[in-house]
Amino acid sequence: MGYAYGDFLAHDGLWQMAERTRLDLLARMALVPRTLEARGLDVSPAIRAKLAGAGDMKAAQILDVILRDEIGHVAIGNRWYRYLCEREGVDPVGHYVVLAQRYEAPGQYGPFNLPARRAAGFTETELRALELAAISGRDRPRSA
Repeated sequence: MGYAYGDFLAHDGLWQMAERTRLDLLARMALVPRTLEARGLDVSPAIRAKLAGAGDMKAAQILDVILRDEIGHVAIGNRWYRYLCEREGVDPVGHYVVLAQRYEAPGQYGPFNLPARRAAGFTETELRALELAAISGRDRPRSA
């Protein structure tokens, strides 16, 4: 279709956040796997359903593999985030909000894939905080 990887801004968000957090490991663990990669957990079911609905079962099966792998990536980020919060003596839920504001993380909005987020190690307290802080659908960026 004439496009290359990286032609769309959505492909650059993870890299931009990695650049912004390059000097702050705690922020990196909070915002790359737990925010940007976790968004992949949330959007996968709807994308998979669209692919399957269009009759592309091969692509739907590939998305199943990607989702499984992404759960593992987010779980690693959660483990390291909690370790670093404990080491620094900060509350993981409250400090996440501070880091998201400081590094201008994108807002998070539903629907959230709660089973996948639980499998990736999000606590019920974190999930409640996420849902309470979610921005409404009308405030979503166009690229989402």
